[in-house]
Amino acid sequence: MHITEWILLDTETTGFTTPIFVVELAAQRMRGWEPVGEPFRKLLNQNADIPAEVSRVHGYTREILERDGEPAVEVYDALRAYAGALPLVSYNTGYDLERVLKPEWTRLGVPPIGSAGLCALRLAQRLLDPVPAGNCKLQTLRQYYRLPERGAHSALGDVATVADLFASVLRPISDQRGLKTWEQLLAYVAEEWYPVRIAFGQHQGKSIMEAHTDAGLRRWLDELAQSSNRRNARMGRWYLRRLRETSDALPFVAWECGHDAAVLSKDLVLYVNPELQRLRMLVDAARERLAELETGFTVEKAQVEAVKARLFARLREHFQRRDGLRLVISYRRKYLESLVQQGEDEAEEIEQEYRQANAQNEKEYEETAAAMSAKKELSADQAAEVSQLWRKLVKLFHPDRFSHEPEKQETYHRLTAAINHAKDNGDLATLRAIAEDPHGFILRQGWAALDFGEEREIAQLRRLWESIELEIIRMLEEGNALKESPDYELHRLTMQNPLFFDETVRRHVESLEKEVAVLEGEAEELAKEIEELTGEAAAGIAP
Repeated sequence: MHITEWILLDTETTGFTTPIFVVELAAQRMRGWEPVGEPFRKLLNQNADIPAEVSRVHGYTREILERDGEPAVEVYDALRAYAGALPLVSYNTGYDLERVLKPEWTRLGVPPIGSAGLCALRLAQRLLDPVPAGNCKLQTLRQYYRLPERGAHSALGDVATVADLFASVLRPISDQRGLKTWEQLLAYVAEEWYPVRIAFGQHQGKSIMEAHTDAGLRRWLDELAQSSNRRNARMGRWYLRRLRETSDALPFVAWECGHDAAVLSKDLVLYVNPELQRLRMLVDAARERLAELETGFTVEKAQVEAVKARLFARLREHFQRRDGLRLVISYRRKYLESLVQQGEDEAEEIEQEYRQANAQNEKEYEETAAAMSAKKELSADQAAEVSQLWRKLVKLFHPDRFSHEPEKQETYHRLTAAINHAKDNGDLATLRAIAEDPHGFILRQGWAALDFGEEREIAQLRRLWESIELEIIRMLEEGNALKESPDYELHRLTMQNPLFFDETVRRHVESLEKEVAVLEGEAEELAKEIEELTGEAAAGIAP
């Protein structure tokens, strides 16, 4: 493997709707696990429109590409000169090569470039299993393993991140598993494999190793192996073979912990049946990281929601006018159709339906306005308190602990829901009450009491560590989704330039006023049509 040369590549595109056009192409020549020489990176001008939601992710617009991009055929000629006949590897070959590059080369009449390599995503999924990032999204793994930030959602940045992942994370595990040559890696990726943690159905989230003690899961695996569906039966038989080959003490990948359990180092090691103290250190480190992520997300979401609330307050009148007209138009059309086909009595029922729908619309606006008025950006002192609160709250996190006690499991779900509701609404008083005295809070609600004492068994601690790691992944992905939302983009740009908010309001008002003018004209035409048929104005369905 150390002498094998190959090409690591990535694309940014116009999205997932065919035809898909490449807008950025990046590649890095690799020798073994290490980059060699300068990377390859080009922008492509393909005179293609880019949907706003896609442009918001990678930052490229048609105007940018027309200014800075190069003709696609010239870019691919340059890639051929860079890559030669070396194997091509991407983090998702099913997309980058099969759905994007190969169809584009066919469309452009470009001869195929390079040779078949492996899928880095598939390799990561196998080597890291059962690390909880089951989908192994690249940026989630980067954050989970604390790799350098290289520029998410740019082809060059993602290539550099995959190279980091290979060098720091995948290489040590490959070496430990005896995968020393390129040919061995290719064979390993091509082997039949299914994730240890089931990702679907009634047993979603469970490790198949639990089938050693979970009769229901074992029965499901046996039934799966006997399925008349070949694919399902193959999966079931594979899982049963895995159970026979391994014990309940499945090895798992973790970060080595130093004396300060809040800091995770960069050395990967494999642990089999960790000692109690080591597991406690891992749990403490995971709790600290989860608290850090929860704090950051809570503060950022409060900031985003505060800006969103300001925008709603400035635009409510215009939105309400537009939605009211849309409702009027919809019901005037229904009224006319009912009047012509069924007569006046049935048409009067449409008027009653309109009045109810209009009242509901008004009620929803009032409720939204009330909810938005409560959205406030956290002060520095409040943000500091949130950090302290989450360090206490994460110690309550252990969904598996009460899984065999339905009444206590119900209490745990209610407690979790209360925490999440308070977090989403910036309710520091409730978070404070739960964090300071969880038992008292539970008793005041009349719920069954829970024991949050320290786990004393290795199996309990391992399940706790795994559940916290799963929650860490969930928080990483929730944070990434927030940062990719248009609401976050508004918040970010407003923080950079306060005048941007007023400009955004102005543009929205201008757009809404144009839309309202069109809707008013359409509503008026329908009113005239009703009056012409009935001799009366459409008083019952009026804006």
